[in-house]
Amino acid sequence: MRDRSVLPRDPNLNTEIFINATAHEKRIAIKENEILAELLVENPEQERLVGAIFKGTVTTVLPGMQAAFVDIGQEKAAFLHASDIGVADGGEAEEEAEEIDDEESDEPIITKKADRAPIQEILKRGQEVVVQIVKEQIGTKGPRVTTELSLAGRYVVLMPHERVTRVSKRITSWAEKRRLKRVAEGVKPEGYGLIIRTVAENADEADFSEDIRQLVETWEKVGTENAAKPAPCMIFHEGGITSSVVRDLLTDDVRHIIVDSKEEHQNLLGFMKQLAPEMRKNVELYQDAQPIFDRYGIEREIDKMFERKVWIKGGAYLVIDQTEALVTIDVNTGRFVGKTDQSTTVLMTNLEAAKEVARQVRLRDIGGLIVVDLIDMYNREHKRQVYDAFCKAFRNDRAKRSISQISDFGLIEMTRERVRPSYMHTFSDPCPTCNGIGRVMSPDLMAAKLERWFQRARATGKHRKFVVFVTPEVGTYIADGEGDANRVQQWSRRYHFHIEVIRDTLMHPEKFMIQTLGDQEDITDKYQPGGQKAA
Repeated sequence: MRDRSVLPRDPNLNTEIFINATAHEKRIAIKENEILAELLVENPEQERLVGAIFKGTVTTVLPGMQAAFVDIGQEKAAFLHASDIGVADGGEAEEEAEEIDDEESDEPIITKKADRAPIQEILKRGQEVVVQIVKEQIGTKGPRVTTELSLAGRYVVLMPHERVTRVSKRITSWAEKRRLKRVAEGVKPEGYGLIIRTVAENADEADFSEDIRQLVETWEKVGTENAAKPAPCMIFHEGGITSSVVRDLLTDDVRHIIVDSKEEHQNLLGFMKQLAPEMRKNVELYQDAQPIFDRYGIEREIDKMFERKVWIKGGAYLVIDQTEALVTIDVNTGRFVGKTDQSTTVLMTNLEAAKEVARQVRLRDIGGLIVVDLIDMYNREHKRQVYDAFCKAFRNDRAKRSISQISDFGLIEMTRERVRPSYMHTFSDPCPTCNGIGRVMSPDLMAAKLERWFQRARATGKHRKFVVFVTPEVGTYIADGEGDANRVQQWSRRYHFHIEVIRDTLMHPEKFMIQTLGDQEDITDKYQPGGQKAA
Protein backbone atom coordinates (compact mmCIF):
# COMPACT_ATOMS: atom_id res chain seq x y z
CA MET A 1 0.00 0.00 0.00
CA ARG A 2 1.29 3.45 -0.88
CA ASP A 3 2.58 5.50 2.04
CA ARG A 4 0.09 8.28 2.74
CA SER A 5 2.94 10.48 3.96
CA VAL A 6 4.25 10.63 0.36
CA LEU A 7 1.80 12.68 -1.68
CA PRO A 8 2.08 14.52 -5.01
CA ARG A 9 2.76 18.24 -4.87
CA ASP A 10 -0.23 20.51 -4.45
CA PRO A 11 -1.67 21.12 -7.96
CA ASN A 12 -2.92 24.56 -6.85
CA LEU A 13 0.46 25.68 -5.60
CA ASN A 14 1.63 29.21 -6.37
CA THR A 15 5.38 29.51 -5.75
CA GLU A 16 7.49 32.68 -5.55
CA ILE A 17 11.26 32.73 -5.12
CA PHE A 18 13.02 35.77 -3.62
CA ILE A 19 16.82 36.07 -3.79
CA ASN A 20 18.76 38.49 -1.60
CA ALA A 21 22.46 38.56 -2.56
CA THR A 22 25.25 40.54 -0.89
CA ALA A 23 29.03 40.24 -0.89
CA HIS A 24 28.97 38.12 2.28
CA GLU A 25 25.70 36.21 2.12
CA LYS A 26 23.11 34.84 -0.28
CA ARG A 27 19.59 34.11 0.96
CA ILE A 28 16.78 32.44 -0.97
CA ALA A 29 13.24 32.62 0.41
CA ILE A 30 10.50 30.43 -1.06
CA LYS A 31 6.88 31.43 -0.62
CA GLU A 32 4.05 29.01 -1.29
CA ASN A 33 0.63 30.60 -1.71
CA GLU A 34 2.09 33.79 -0.16
CA ILE A 35 3.33 32.00 2.98
CA LEU A 36 7.06 31.68 3.69
CA ALA A 37 7.83 27.95 3.44
CA GLU A 38 11.62 27.62 3.03
CA LEU A 39 14.76 29.63 3.60
CA LEU A 40 18.17 28.73 2.20
CA VAL A 41 21.31 30.59 3.23
CA GLU A 42 24.83 30.38 1.86
CA ASN A 43 27.94 32.33 2.78
CA PRO A 44 31.66 31.78 2.12
CA GLU A 45 32.17 30.11 5.53
CA GLN A 46 29.21 27.73 5.06
CA GLU A 47 29.36 26.74 1.41
CA ARG A 48 26.81 24.14 0.37
CA LEU A 49 28.70 20.92 -0.44
CA VAL A 50 25.93 18.32 -0.77
CA GLY A 51 26.37 16.82 -4.24
CA ALA A 52 30.03 17.85 -4.57
CA ILE A 53 32.37 15.09 -5.80
CA PHE A 54 35.84 14.63 -4.30
CA LYS A 55 38.87 12.50 -4.99
CA GLY A 56 40.01 11.35 -1.58
CA THR A 57 42.37 8.99 0.22
CA VAL A 58 41.28 6.34 2.69
CA THR A 59 42.89 7.12 6.06
CA THR A 60 41.22 4.54 8.32
CA VAL A 61 39.24 1.32 7.77
CA LEU A 62 37.10 0.14 10.69
CA PRO A 63 35.95 -3.49 10.18
CA GLY A 64 33.98 -3.42 13.44
CA MET A 65 31.84 -0.54 12.16
CA GLN A 66 32.00 -1.59 8.50
CA ALA A 67 33.04 1.98 7.72
CA ALA A 68 36.03 4.02 6.63
CA PHE A 69 37.26 7.59 6.95
CA VAL A 70 38.36 9.38 3.80
CA ASP A 71 40.53 12.49 3.59
CA ILE A 72 38.83 14.76 1.02
CA GLY A 73 40.75 17.92 1.89
CA GLN A 74 38.07 19.35 4.17
CA GLU A 75 38.26 20.25 7.86
CA LYS A 76 36.93 16.84 8.93
CA ALA A 77 37.55 13.45 7.33
CA ALA A 78 34.51 12.10 5.50
CA PHE A 79 32.61 9.08 6.79
CA LEU A 80 32.01 6.26 4.28
CA HIS A 81 29.83 3.33 5.35
CA ALA A 82 30.01 -0.05 3.62
CA SER A 83 26.38 0.32 2.51
CA ASP A 84 27.38 3.44 0.56
CA ILE A 85 30.04 1.65 -1.49
CA GLY A 86 29.05 0.59 -5.00
CA VAL A 87 30.02 -2.55 -6.86
CA ALA A 88 32.22 -0.50 -9.18
CA ASP A 89 34.53 0.23 -6.25
CA GLY A 90 35.75 -3.30 -5.76
CA GLY A 91 32.88 -5.26 -4.23
CA GLU A 92 31.92 -8.57 -5.78
CA ALA A 93 28.22 -8.35 -4.95
CA GLU A 94 25.65 -8.76 -7.67
CA GLU A 95 23.25 -5.89 -8.21
CA GLU A 96 19.62 -6.76 -7.60
CA ALA A 97 17.62 -6.51 -10.79
CA GLU A 98 14.52 -5.12 -9.11
CA GLU A 99 13.62 -1.69 -10.44
CA ILE A 100 11.83 0.24 -7.71
CA ASP A 101 10.43 3.74 -7.55
CA ASP A 102 12.40 6.05 -5.32
CA GLU A 103 11.47 9.43 -3.98
CA GLU A 104 13.26 12.36 -5.51
CA SER A 105 15.92 13.95 -3.31
CA ASP A 106 19.19 15.87 -3.35
CA GLU A 107 20.77 12.76 -1.86
CA PRO A 108 22.09 10.21 -4.37
CA ILE A 109 20.01 7.03 -4.51
CA ILE A 110 21.83 3.89 -3.42
CA THR A 111 20.91 0.59 -5.08
CA LYS A 112 20.55 -2.30 -2.64
CA LYS A 113 23.21 -4.99 -2.91
CA ALA A 114 23.11 -8.63 -1.91
CA ASP A 115 26.01 -10.47 -0.27
CA ARG A 116 28.20 -7.38 -0.03
CA ALA A 117 31.88 -8.03 0.64
CA PRO A 118 33.29 -6.77 3.97
CA ILE A 119 34.68 -3.25 3.79
CA GLN A 120 38.22 -4.44 4.68
CA GLU A 121 38.20 -6.46 1.45
CA ILE A 122 37.07 -3.45 -0.60
CA LEU A 123 39.15 -0.57 0.81
CA LYS A 124 42.69 -0.33 2.08
CA ARG A 125 44.47 2.49 3.87
CA GLY A 126 46.05 4.89 1.37
CA GLN A 127 43.71 3.83 -1.44
CA GLU A 128 42.29 6.62 -3.61
CA VAL A 129 38.51 6.72 -3.97
CA VAL A 130 36.02 9.05 -5.66
CA VAL A 131 33.13 10.00 -3.37
CA GLN A 132 30.16 12.35 -3.30
CA ILE A 133 28.88 14.22 -0.24
CA VAL A 134 25.34 13.22 0.76
CA LYS A 135 25.27 14.89 4.18
CA GLU A 136 27.06 18.04 5.33
CA GLN A 137 29.35 18.18 8.34
CA ILE A 138 27.13 18.46 11.43
CA GLY A 139 28.75 19.46 14.71
CA THR A 140 31.79 17.30 15.37
CA LYS A 141 30.81 14.75 12.72
CA GLY A 142 32.44 15.01 9.33
CA PRO A 143 30.47 14.84 6.08
CA ARG A 144 28.94 11.53 5.00
CA VAL A 145 29.87 10.35 1.53
CA THR A 146 28.99 7.66 -0.99
CA THR A 147 30.75 6.15 -3.97
CA GLU A 148 27.37 5.79 -5.75
CA LEU A 149 27.72 9.04 -7.70
CA SER A 150 24.87 10.98 -9.29
CA LEU A 151 24.40 14.24 -11.21
CA ALA A 152 21.09 16.09 -11.05
CA GLY A 153 19.53 17.77 -14.05
CA ARG A 154 16.15 19.40 -14.51
CA TYR A 155 14.23 16.29 -15.57
CA VAL A 156 16.50 13.40 -14.55
CA VAL A 157 19.25 12.40 -12.15
CA LEU A 158 22.08 10.64 -14.00
CA MET A 159 23.75 7.72 -12.19
CA PRO A 160 26.97 6.71 -13.97
CA HIS A 161 27.42 3.52 -11.92
CA GLU A 162 23.83 2.28 -12.32
CA ARG A 163 21.88 0.77 -15.19
CA VAL A 164 18.23 0.90 -14.12
CA THR A 165 15.63 3.65 -14.63
CA ARG A 166 13.39 4.74 -11.77
CA VAL A 167 10.53 7.21 -11.50
CA SER A 168 9.77 9.62 -8.63
CA LYS A 169 7.12 8.40 -6.20
CA ARG A 170 5.38 11.74 -6.48
CA ILE A 171 4.26 10.95 -10.01
CA THR A 172 1.17 8.97 -9.08
CA SER A 173 -0.19 7.97 -12.50
CA TRP A 174 1.10 4.52 -13.42
CA ALA A 175 0.39 5.18 -17.09
CA GLU A 176 2.55 8.32 -16.93
CA LYS A 177 5.26 6.44 -15.06
CA ARG A 178 5.41 3.80 -17.82
CA ARG A 179 5.41 6.45 -20.56
CA LEU A 180 8.21 8.45 -18.95
CA LYS A 181 10.31 5.35 -18.40
CA ARG A 182 9.85 4.26 -22.03
CA VAL A 183 10.74 7.71 -23.40
CA ALA A 184 13.76 8.17 -21.12
CA GLU A 185 15.19 4.73 -21.85
CA GLY A 186 14.88 5.47 -25.57
CA VAL A 187 17.50 8.27 -25.26
CA LYS A 188 19.53 6.95 -22.31
CA PRO A 189 23.18 6.15 -23.17
CA GLU A 190 24.43 2.62 -22.56
CA GLY A 191 25.90 2.05 -19.11
CA TYR A 192 24.00 4.77 -17.23
CA GLY A 193 21.08 4.75 -14.81
CA LEU A 194 18.38 7.39 -14.43
CA ILE A 195 15.93 8.71 -11.88
CA ILE A 196 13.08 10.57 -13.54
CA ARG A 197 12.20 13.58 -11.40
CA THR A 198 8.75 14.87 -10.49
CA VAL A 199 9.12 17.92 -12.72
CA ALA A 200 9.47 15.59 -15.73
CA GLU A 201 5.75 14.78 -15.71
CA ASN A 202 4.47 15.35 -19.28
CA ALA A 203 8.04 15.83 -20.59
CA ASP A 204 8.85 14.58 -24.09
CA GLU A 205 11.83 12.95 -25.75
CA ALA A 206 13.49 16.27 -26.61
CA ASP A 207 13.40 17.35 -22.95
CA PHE A 208 15.08 14.14 -21.79
CA SER A 209 17.59 14.10 -24.64
CA GLU A 210 18.96 17.59 -23.96
CA ASP A 211 19.02 17.08 -20.19
CA ILE A 212 20.86 13.77 -20.44
CA ARG A 213 23.31 15.15 -23.01
CA GLN A 214 24.36 17.96 -20.65
CA LEU A 215 24.72 15.58 -17.70
CA VAL A 216 26.86 13.13 -19.70
CA GLU A 217 29.12 16.01 -20.75
CA THR A 218 29.46 17.02 -17.10
CA TRP A 219 30.30 13.45 -16.11
CA GLU A 220 33.02 13.29 -18.77
CA LYS A 221 34.54 16.48 -17.32
CA VAL A 222 34.49 14.85 -13.88
CA GLY A 223 36.48 11.95 -15.35
CA THR A 224 39.01 14.37 -16.83
CA GLU A 225 39.42 16.21 -13.48
CA ASN A 226 39.79 12.88 -11.68
CA ALA A 227 42.62 11.82 -13.96
CA ALA A 228 44.43 15.16 -13.80
CA LYS A 229 44.35 16.06 -10.09
CA PRO A 230 46.06 14.40 -7.12
CA ALA A 231 44.04 13.46 -4.04
CA PRO A 232 42.62 14.99 -1.94
CA CYS A 233 40.78 17.45 -4.13
CA MET A 234 37.32 18.54 -5.29
CA ILE A 235 36.60 17.43 -8.85
CA PHE A 236 33.00 18.62 -9.19
CA HIS A 237 30.81 21.25 -7.55
CA GLU A 238 27.35 22.26 -8.66
CA GLY A 239 28.09 25.94 -8.24
CA GLY A 240 26.14 28.46 -6.21
CA ILE A 241 23.01 27.76 -4.24
CA THR A 242 20.89 29.81 -6.67
CA SER A 243 21.34 27.54 -9.68
CA SER A 244 20.71 24.31 -7.73
CA VAL A 245 17.61 25.66 -5.98
CA VAL A 246 16.13 27.11 -9.16
CA ARG A 247 16.83 23.86 -11.02
CA ASP A 248 15.10 21.80 -8.33
CA LEU A 249 12.10 24.11 -8.03
CA LEU A 250 11.59 25.11 -11.65
CA THR A 251 8.05 23.88 -12.25
CA ASP A 252 4.99 25.48 -13.77
CA ASP A 253 3.82 26.67 -10.34
CA VAL A 254 6.77 29.12 -10.08
CA ARG A 255 5.16 32.48 -10.85
CA HIS A 256 8.04 34.84 -10.02
CA ILE A 257 11.77 34.73 -9.32
CA ILE A 258 12.74 38.12 -7.90
CA VAL A 259 16.42 38.92 -7.31
CA ASP A 260 17.93 42.13 -5.92
CA SER A 261 21.44 41.82 -7.42
CA LYS A 262 22.21 42.81 -11.02
CA GLU A 263 25.10 40.34 -11.21
CA GLU A 264 22.98 37.51 -9.79
CA HIS A 265 20.14 38.51 -12.12
CA GLN A 266 22.38 38.20 -15.19
CA ASN A 267 23.82 34.89 -14.01
CA LEU A 268 20.32 33.56 -13.42
CA LEU A 269 19.13 34.63 -16.87
CA GLY A 270 22.09 32.83 -18.44
CA PHE A 271 21.37 29.72 -16.43
CA MET A 272 17.67 29.83 -17.34
CA LYS A 273 18.50 30.26 -21.04
CA GLN A 274 20.20 26.89 -20.92
CA LEU A 275 17.79 25.20 -18.51
CA ALA A 276 14.32 26.56 -19.31
CA PRO A 277 14.30 29.46 -21.79
CA GLU A 278 10.52 29.67 -21.75
CA MET A 279 10.58 30.69 -18.07
CA ARG A 280 13.10 33.56 -18.34
CA LYS A 281 10.17 35.97 -18.41
CA ASN A 282 9.43 35.04 -14.80
CA VAL A 283 12.80 36.39 -13.60
CA GLU A 284 12.61 39.96 -12.29
CA LEU A 285 15.28 42.39 -11.05
CA TYR A 286 14.27 44.14 -7.80
CA GLN A 287 15.54 47.73 -7.74
CA ASP A 288 13.59 49.49 -4.96
CA ALA A 289 15.46 51.23 -2.13
CA GLN A 290 13.63 49.20 0.53
CA PRO A 291 15.36 45.84 1.15
CA ILE A 292 13.67 43.05 -0.77
CA PHE A 293 12.98 40.87 2.28
CA ASP A 294 11.44 43.82 4.12
CA ARG A 295 9.28 44.70 1.13
CA TYR A 296 7.74 41.21 0.96
CA GLY A 297 7.43 40.59 4.72
CA ILE A 298 10.13 37.92 4.79
CA GLU A 299 12.58 39.49 7.25
CA ARG A 300 9.94 39.59 9.98
CA GLU A 301 9.30 35.85 9.54
CA ILE A 302 13.02 35.06 9.64
CA ASP A 303 13.35 36.86 12.98
CA LYS A 304 10.68 34.54 14.40
CA MET A 305 12.59 31.41 13.34
CA PHE A 306 14.66 31.32 16.52
CA GLU A 307 11.74 31.76 18.90
CA ARG A 308 10.85 28.78 21.06
CA LYS A 309 7.13 29.63 21.16
CA VAL A 310 5.26 29.94 17.86
CA TRP A 311 1.71 31.30 17.85
CA ILE A 312 -0.79 29.78 15.45
CA LYS A 313 -4.29 30.64 14.31
CA GLY A 314 -6.91 31.28 16.99
CA GLY A 315 -4.51 31.75 19.91
CA ALA A 316 -3.01 28.26 20.15
CA TYR A 317 0.77 27.87 20.07
CA LEU A 318 3.67 25.46 19.56
CA VAL A 319 6.72 25.04 21.79
CA ILE A 320 9.76 23.82 19.82
CA ASP A 321 12.77 22.38 21.64
CA GLN A 322 15.83 21.10 19.78
CA THR A 323 18.32 18.68 21.33
CA GLU A 324 21.22 16.80 19.80
CA ALA A 325 19.19 13.59 19.43
CA LEU A 326 15.71 14.83 18.53
CA VAL A 327 13.32 17.75 18.24
CA THR A 328 10.14 17.92 20.31
CA ILE A 329 7.16 20.06 19.34
CA ASP A 330 4.41 20.53 21.92
CA VAL A 331 0.94 21.70 20.85
CA ASN A 332 -1.00 23.89 23.32
CA THR A 333 -4.49 25.37 23.07
CA GLY A 334 -3.30 28.63 24.65
CA ARG A 335 -6.03 31.24 24.34
CA PHE A 336 -8.10 29.19 21.90
CA VAL A 337 -11.27 27.99 23.66
CA GLY A 338 -13.45 27.14 20.64
CA LYS A 339 -17.15 27.76 20.11
CA THR A 340 -18.76 24.32 20.49
CA ASP A 341 -17.65 21.23 22.46
CA GLN A 342 -14.23 20.29 23.76
CA SER A 343 -13.52 17.53 21.22
CA THR A 344 -14.18 19.90 18.32
CA THR A 345 -11.94 22.55 19.91
CA VAL A 346 -9.14 20.01 20.26
CA LEU A 347 -9.61 18.82 16.67
CA MET A 348 -9.48 22.35 15.25
CA THR A 349 -6.36 23.15 17.29
CA ASN A 350 -4.55 20.00 16.14
CA LEU A 351 -5.52 20.60 12.49
CA GLU A 352 -4.08 24.13 12.58
CA ALA A 353 -1.03 22.84 14.46
CA ALA A 354 -0.39 20.21 11.76
CA LYS A 355 -0.02 22.92 9.11
CA GLU A 356 2.21 25.11 11.27
CA VAL A 357 4.42 22.22 12.39
CA ALA A 358 5.11 21.33 8.75
CA ARG A 359 5.91 24.96 7.94
CA GLN A 360 8.27 25.37 10.90
CA VAL A 361 10.06 22.08 10.22
CA ARG A 362 10.71 23.10 6.61
CA LEU A 363 11.50 26.72 7.43
CA ARG A 364 13.99 25.86 10.18
CA ASP A 365 15.31 22.91 8.10
CA ILE A 366 14.88 20.52 11.03
CA GLY A 367 16.03 16.97 10.37
CA GLY A 368 16.45 13.70 12.22
CA LEU A 369 13.88 12.43 14.71
CA ILE A 370 10.93 14.74 15.39
CA VAL A 371 8.23 14.06 18.01
CA VAL A 372 5.02 16.10 17.96
CA ASP A 373 2.92 16.03 21.15
CA LEU A 374 -0.63 16.75 20.02
CA ILE A 375 -3.51 17.59 22.33
CA ASP A 376 -5.14 14.30 23.36
CA MET A 377 -7.94 13.07 21.10
CA TYR A 378 -10.22 10.12 21.87
CA ASN A 379 -12.22 10.10 18.63
CA ARG A 380 -10.61 7.77 16.05
CA GLU A 381 -12.03 9.75 13.14
CA HIS A 382 -10.50 12.93 14.54
CA LYS A 383 -7.13 11.19 14.80
CA ARG A 384 -7.39 10.09 11.16
CA GLN A 385 -8.25 13.64 10.05
CA VAL A 386 -5.28 15.12 11.91
CA TYR A 387 -2.86 12.51 10.56
CA ASP A 388 -4.07 13.09 7.00
CA ALA A 389 -3.74 16.86 7.49
CA PHE A 390 -0.22 16.37 8.84
CA CYS A 391 0.84 14.30 5.81
CA LYS A 392 -0.83 16.74 3.43
CA ALA A 393 1.00 19.68 5.03
CA PHE A 394 4.33 18.04 4.11
CA ARG A 395 3.35 17.26 0.53
CA ASN A 396 5.52 20.05 -0.93
CA ASP A 397 8.55 19.22 1.23
CA ARG A 398 11.53 18.18 -0.90
CA ALA A 399 13.25 16.26 1.92
CA LYS A 400 12.71 12.55 2.44
CA ARG A 401 10.59 11.77 5.47
CA SER A 402 8.62 9.05 7.21
CA ILE A 403 5.58 9.87 9.35
CA SER A 404 4.01 7.48 11.87
CA GLN A 405 0.35 7.23 12.75
CA ILE A 406 -0.81 9.02 15.93
CA SER A 407 0.11 6.82 18.89
CA ASP A 408 -2.04 5.96 21.91
CA PHE A 409 -0.17 8.72 23.76
CA GLY A 410 -1.17 11.37 21.23
CA LEU A 411 2.27 11.54 19.59
CA ILE A 412 3.29 11.73 15.95
CA GLU A 413 6.82 10.49 15.40
CA MET A 414 8.58 11.30 12.15
CA THR A 415 12.02 11.26 10.66
CA ARG A 416 13.16 13.81 8.11
CA GLU A 417 16.24 13.70 5.95
CA ARG A 418 19.05 15.71 7.51
CA VAL A 419 21.73 16.71 5.03
CA ARG A 420 22.93 19.83 6.88
CA PRO A 421 22.60 21.34 10.38
CA SER A 422 19.32 23.07 11.18
CA TYR A 423 19.37 26.87 11.11
CA MET A 424 19.09 26.92 14.91
CA HIS A 425 22.48 25.21 15.20
CA THR A 426 24.03 26.98 12.21
CA PHE A 427 23.20 30.56 13.14
CA SER A 428 23.19 30.44 16.93
CA ASP A 429 25.60 29.38 19.66
CA PRO A 430 24.84 27.69 22.98
CA CYS A 431 24.17 30.17 25.76
CA PRO A 432 27.43 30.64 27.73
CA THR A 433 25.40 31.03 30.91
CA CYS A 434 23.15 27.96 30.75
CA ASN A 435 25.35 25.91 28.36
CA GLY A 436 22.47 25.44 25.97
CA ILE A 437 19.85 23.89 28.28
CA GLY A 438 17.80 27.09 28.41
CA ARG A 439 17.61 27.13 32.23
CA VAL A 440 19.78 28.24 35.14
CA MET A 441 19.70 27.26 38.79
CA SER A 442 17.15 29.08 40.92
CA PRO A 443 18.24 31.26 43.88
CA ASP A 444 16.64 28.64 46.16
CA LEU A 445 18.92 25.90 44.80
CA MET A 446 21.96 28.16 44.99
CA ALA A 447 21.12 28.90 48.64
CA ALA A 448 20.94 25.17 49.35
CA LYS A 449 24.35 24.63 47.69
CA LEU A 450 25.83 27.41 49.82
CA GLU A 451 24.45 25.89 53.01
CA ARG A 452 25.97 22.51 52.14
CA TRP A 453 29.29 24.29 51.55
CA PHE A 454 29.16 25.77 55.05
CA GLN A 455 28.24 22.37 56.51
CA ARG A 456 31.40 20.86 55.01
CA ALA A 457 33.47 23.84 56.14
CA ARG A 458 32.18 23.44 59.71
CA ALA A 459 32.92 19.71 59.78
CA THR A 460 36.36 19.63 58.18
CA GLY A 461 37.84 23.14 58.23
CA LYS A 462 39.44 25.67 60.55
CA HIS A 463 38.10 28.86 58.94
CA ARG A 464 35.37 30.82 60.73
CA LYS A 465 35.11 34.16 58.92
CA PHE A 466 34.02 34.35 55.28
CA VAL A 467 33.16 36.74 52.46
CA VAL A 468 30.63 35.27 50.00
CA PHE A 469 30.43 36.61 46.42
CA VAL A 470 27.10 35.83 44.69
CA THR A 471 24.82 37.32 42.04
CA PRO A 472 22.49 40.14 43.17
CA GLU A 473 19.49 37.79 42.84
CA VAL A 474 21.04 35.18 45.13
CA GLY A 475 22.26 37.89 47.50
CA THR A 476 18.72 39.23 47.84
CA TYR A 477 17.37 35.74 48.43
CA ILE A 478 19.81 34.77 51.21
CA ALA A 479 20.49 38.08 52.99
CA ASP A 480 17.54 40.47 52.70
CA GLY A 481 14.90 38.59 54.66
CA GLU A 482 13.87 39.15 58.28
CA GLY A 483 14.17 36.55 61.01
CA ASP A 484 14.18 32.95 59.73
CA ALA A 485 13.93 34.21 56.14
CA ASN A 486 17.47 35.58 56.40
CA ARG A 487 19.56 32.55 55.45
CA VAL A 488 22.89 34.22 56.24
CA GLN A 489 21.85 34.95 59.83
CA GLN A 490 20.65 31.34 60.20
CA TRP A 491 23.96 29.95 58.96
CA SER A 492 25.95 32.28 61.21
CA ARG A 493 24.04 31.14 64.33
CA ARG A 494 23.97 27.45 63.38
CA TYR A 495 27.63 27.05 62.43
CA HIS A 496 29.14 29.87 64.57
CA PHE A 497 30.47 31.65 61.48
CA HIS A 498 30.91 35.30 60.59
CA ILE A 499 29.56 35.69 57.02
CA GLU A 500 29.57 38.81 54.84
CA VAL A 501 27.80 38.89 51.46
CA ILE A 502 29.08 40.77 48.39
CA ARG A 503 26.68 41.07 45.43
CA ASP A 504 28.72 40.76 42.22
CA THR A 505 26.93 41.66 38.97
CA LEU A 506 29.60 39.80 36.96
CA MET A 507 29.14 36.52 38.81
CA HIS A 508 27.79 33.56 36.82
CA PRO A 509 24.22 32.71 37.97
CA GLU A 510 25.28 29.17 38.89
CA LYS A 511 28.55 30.08 40.62
CA PHE A 512 29.65 31.58 43.91
CA MET A 513 33.05 32.45 45.37
CA ILE A 514 34.04 32.37 49.05
CA GLN A 515 37.11 34.04 50.52
CA THR A 516 38.48 34.17 54.03
CA LEU A 517 37.86 37.48 55.76
CA GLY A 518 41.10 39.40 56.16
CA ASP A 519 43.68 37.67 53.97
CA GLN A 520 41.13 37.18 51.10
CA GLU A 521 42.22 33.62 50.31
CA ASP A 522 39.88 31.94 47.79
CA ILE A 523 38.75 28.74 49.51
CA THR A 524 35.71 27.98 47.35
CA ASP A 525 37.05 24.65 46.11
CA LYS A 526 38.29 23.47 49.50
CA TYR A 527 34.84 22.54 50.70
CA GLN A 528 33.19 21.51 47.47
CA PRO A 529 32.24 17.84 46.98
CA GLY A 530 35.52 16.09 46.18
CA GLY A 531 37.48 19.27 46.86
CA GLN A 532 40.72 19.51 48.83
CA LYS A 533 40.08 19.48 52.58
CA ALA A 534 41.75 21.92 54.89
CA ALA A 535 44.72 20.57 56.76
